[in-house]
Amino acid sequence: KNRGPSQRRCHPLALRPPRRQRAVFAGGAMPIIEQEMKLDFKDVLIRPKRSSISSRAQVSVERTFTFPNSKQTWSGVPIIAANMDTIGTFEVAETLARRKAITAVHKHYTLEDWKTWASGPGSEVLPYVAVSTGILPRDMDKLDDILKAIPGLKMICIDVANGYSEAFVQCIRDCRKRWPSTTIMAGNVVTREMTEELIFSGADIIKVGIGPGSVCTTRKQTGVGYPQLSAVLECADAAHGLGGRIISDGGCTCPGDVCKAFGAGADFVMLGGMLAGHDECGGEVVEEAGDFFKVFYGMSSDTAMKKHAGGVAEYRSSEGKTVKVPYRGPIDETIRDILGGVRSACTYVGAGELRELSKRMTFVRVTQQLNTVFTESTKVNPTKCVPPDAKRARVDDAAERGVDSSAQ
Repeated sequence: KNRGPSQRRCHPLALRPPRRQRAVFAGGAMPIIEQEMKLDFKDVLIRPKRSSISSRAQVSVERTFTFPNSKQTWSGVPIIAANMDTIGTFEVAETLARRKAITAVHKHYTLEDWKTWASGPGSEVLPYVAVSTGILPRDMDKLDDILKAIPGLKMICIDVANGYSEAFVQCIRDCRKRWPSTTIMAGNVVTREMTEELIFSGADIIKVGIGPGSVCTTRKQTGVGYPQLSAVLECADAAHGLGGRIISDGGCTCPGDVCKAFGAGADFVMLGGMLAGHDECGGEVVEEAGDFFKVFYGMSSDTAMKKHAGGVAEYRSSEGKTVKVPYRGPIDETIRDILGGVRSACTYVGAGELRELSKRMTFVRVTQQLNTVFTESTKVNPTKCVPPDAKRARVDDAAERGVDSSAQ
């Protein structure tokens, strides 16, 4: 049931309107300082509660949503692979769709790429695919061509780094008029008022997060951002009051962070770095000193801009970094691990369904998350993986040298 602003259910950690301190100087008012503490995933743990659930197998991690502007209904697992060109690939979409999870397919595939895929292996997974786009006229023209060629696509992801621009808001309004029954994801923002503005403008699902991503350097380069847990708490409260939904985009380093995002009110969680380094991800496997890696980079990094725009424009700086992620094998095992963590979190608080998790959630402030005696927390699979081709190559090399490979 949709609630008006005065009827919204407050989350246990939803903060009161922030106290603001304005410095006053001889020349007039100066910048505001908000005094309320804002929290990140690392600042809290989930408080367990009495539970009648006897097994993780009893927990349903599927959700069903009817979106406020498109009026479309969607059912599935609300995990989204990020619209990065190494993550939001057709191959990732095929794998995640088997678990009813969504992939925001990156915007750099051509129309012909889309046609070929959608008429082949992608034909069965379109309900779990969103088409990503920018806001330039050429982006809109390309999006129109894709949606006309593949009518089974029902979701689009309008993605910009700064969701506070008037041009972005106008683009959402134009898209809603142009495709009235298409579900629109849009972002990124981190505050209540802009979440409401985007929903009023025609968006159905708001992407929340500025700067928390593992390969994002926006906070370093610009000083702009917002702690992700507080952003999710506040934006979810605003969106749900209007019947809208939000995506927690960025900041998750482990399954526990995904659980906290859902517990804070996120309807979907978008993952990039946690899904990097797998077979289905873009890029080649590289070997260095016997270890295998895949390259992963932010979409505002030097690497991405050189690849897709010919370089970094004179008027801007890179706001992303490029890293080598240890090769991790098939992506399905990582998704299984994440969903296993979510089910387990639900059992700890007595939530039989994922939709109940935020209603049963109490966070506790902490100064330490993990015991790091033996190793720091890592999102990388600790089991060393070797690509199948590399294994075969080593066996073949050993055979040529007359070495018994079983003795290696």
